[in-house]
Amino acid sequence: MSTTVRSVRARAWDRVAASDPGLLRLTAGLRTVSAIALTLLVLGPLRVGVTHLVAGAMAAMAATFAIREKQPARQAVTLALGLPVALASVSLGALLNTRVVTGDLFFVALIFCAVYGRRFGDRGTALGLIAFQTYFVSLFVRASPGGLPGLYGTIAVAFACAATARFVLVRQTSAGILDRLRRAFRARLAQLIDAQVALLDAGPDEVDKALDAVRTGTARLHEAALMIQGRLEDGTSDEGVARMVQRRIADAEIAAERLGLLLLTARAERRADTLTLHLPGAAVPFTVREPVRDVALEGLRRDLTALRVLVLRSAGGNNGTGVSQVRNRLLGYREGENLPPAPPAVQDVFRGVGEAARAVLGLRIALDGPQDESDDSPATTRSREELDAEDAAIAGGEDEPREEERQDGLRPTTRAAVQVSVGSALAILGGELLSAHRWYWAVLACWIVFINTSSTGEILVKGYRRVLGTVLGVVAGIGLAGLVGQHTWTAFGLMLLFIFAMFYTAPLSYTLMSFFVTAMIGLLYTLLNTYSTAVLVLRVEETALGAACGVVAAAVVLPVRTDRRTNELLVGALERLADVTRAAVDQLSGGPPADLLDMARDLDQALADLRASTQPLTHPITPLRSRRNTARYVVALLETCAYHARALAATAELLPTHPSIAADPRLRGAGRRIVHNIETIAAHVTDRRSASRLETGPSIASLLEPGSYHAPRYDRVTDRVLRHLQRLDEAATGLARPLDVPVPQPQD
Repeated sequence: MSTTVRSVRARAWDRVAASDPGLLRLTAGLRTVSAIALTLLVLGPLRVGVTHLVAGAMAAMAATFAIREKQPARQAVTLALGLPVALASVSLGALLNTRVVTGDLFFVALIFCAVYGRRFGDRGTALGLIAFQTYFVSLFVRASPGGLPGLYGTIAVAFACAATARFVLVRQTSAGILDRLRRAFRARLAQLIDAQVALLDAGPDEVDKALDAVRTGTARLHEAALMIQGRLEDGTSDEGVARMVQRRIADAEIAAERLGLLLLTARAERRADTLTLHLPGAAVPFTVREPVRDVALEGLRRDLTALRVLVLRSAGGNNGTGVSQVRNRLLGYREGENLPPAPPAVQDVFRGVGEAARAVLGLRIALDGPQDESDDSPATTRSREELDAEDAAIAGGEDEPREEERQDGLRPTTRAAVQVSVGSALAILGGELLSAHRWYWAVLACWIVFINTSSTGEILVKGYRRVLGTVLGVVAGIGLAGLVGQHTWTAFGLMLLFIFAMFYTAPLSYTLMSFFVTAMIGLLYTLLNTYSTAVLVLRVEETALGAACGVVAAAVVLPVRTDRRTNELLVGALERLADVTRAAVDQLSGGPPADLLDMARDLDQALADLRASTQPLTHPITPLRSRRNTARYVVALLETCAYHARALAATAELLPTHPSIAADPRLRGAGRRIVHNIETIAAHVTDRRSASRLETGPSIASLLEPGSYHAPRYDRVTDRVLRHLQRLDEAATGLARPLDVPVPQPQD
């Protein structure tokens, strides 16, 4: 019974870890709630007024969420610097509260400095947020000079409680976060394998749903890999360990993605288009709709399930002889003589399972250290030797510091500071016309829609979500205010619940976060005895006004159009893709080794930035459906290109450590055309008048010397490299049509 309970608990924990990688959302919510609750517990016995309780809760929240640095020591320094900043800000807010013009001008200047401070990194961003939020607190509680001593004590208590929550109650270390991210990666990898099994078994009416689950699982696995890459430097003992983990994570991701493609191929009984895995809503070929019907199907399903077991068992514990035998069998599929009788496409899936098992073995060694080798088969021993040789060859390297990108001679922080300042000035003017006492809600809305946005379209979408969440929150706030009445501590308890929900849902849905914020504010007004339906309706009006002011400022003052921003990021992604492809093919052709891991990481980040920037174009409210479809198609094609480029890079890094893999100089000519075409597309996106032209010609495989290419399937790495190059060539050329790049007709 206890074993069953532990198994259920482990499965439940795996689901939680997969849905919240690193438990970052859970920790953010718990830490903020703990800071606020501790502040209330300290201030409550002191019999301070409700105004001070509200001010303390808001200050504790600001002191907690503003700090985003990863190292505890740097967090402590920023928190210590934040206290005098908060005291100065609340003092100026109280002193200038009655001086309308002077106070408004200072508030706009404070907003400019707070936004401009983002150029100084996480600390500058945090101090700017604290300054803005505490000034807002002084306006919200209507602070006066005579009440400053009490507010000083309240804010000091709030910062002390925030420090206690951060460093004692809900303590996080970089190593701990990285460990939880690793567990999340394993859980998401297991979920992806589950989805692949479902794709294998899906009937004609279920294949669309199954394929969509595989797409989602692949994207979620990639998201977890990116999060791990962002934490490796601070969460590992040295750079060599970080690079080894990064390599194993990349291997596992590529192997899982390749396995999905091979399964799709087995269903289609022909080479499947990689784009099908990356483009939501892509048409499924008719042959894919028929389930795999082969005597080897049961064995394949069994081995996929066994692979999932290996993934989850990697977390440690007593694996037993049975697991070792399963691992030995799966790794044996990497060698042709161990494959079961089956059609070639199904045998390819078995080979893919073997490659995935090798990636899982490497991931286990990298994350959990050396393992018991007493039950290893010869195939497993060879896999371990390959992995050991690769680990020994991984050399450390330092990333060069990057300067902040400039646009038209302006730093993005300078541009944003000017835009937010103008938008806030408009919000102050309009907000005071709506209400002489609560105009600051418009300023807050304007401030928030500029956070983590880079274009007018992004600000418009965020403003829309802010208003929608606020409207829904007002409805909830009206109902809650009637239920809570004058029950102060009940209201504070619900506030804590909403604050937790706000931080937990923030990365998932900005609309949900806005809903919880507005519902919480309704409770705050109830506590301050200023609640009325008219007040909450006014909040909707002020929020809509502030969002509109933000959109107007972004569109008129130093605007960054969505198309322009997207094109810049598209060019950046194409350049990173060309860099990875060029370096990988050069190394596969016998050239000197390059830092392919870091190049691939830069490509992944460039794609993530591009994907985020296209959200205004792909949002459901976008009226131009053709542009939405084009944006999705281009991003999906780039994801396909990135997959093949990562696979080439992973293969190239095997050259120094695998005697069985030899460089082939003929590949350089095949790669040159691909890189040229990628750079040509980037040039046309930058300047439509570019004279550069795409190159077309015979297939990549035919570029090798006639008669010299007779490699059996998967028995030579050149065969796999050519497949990736061919797919990359097709996908890169496919980008030309939606981007209006002329494609020359092949000559007869």
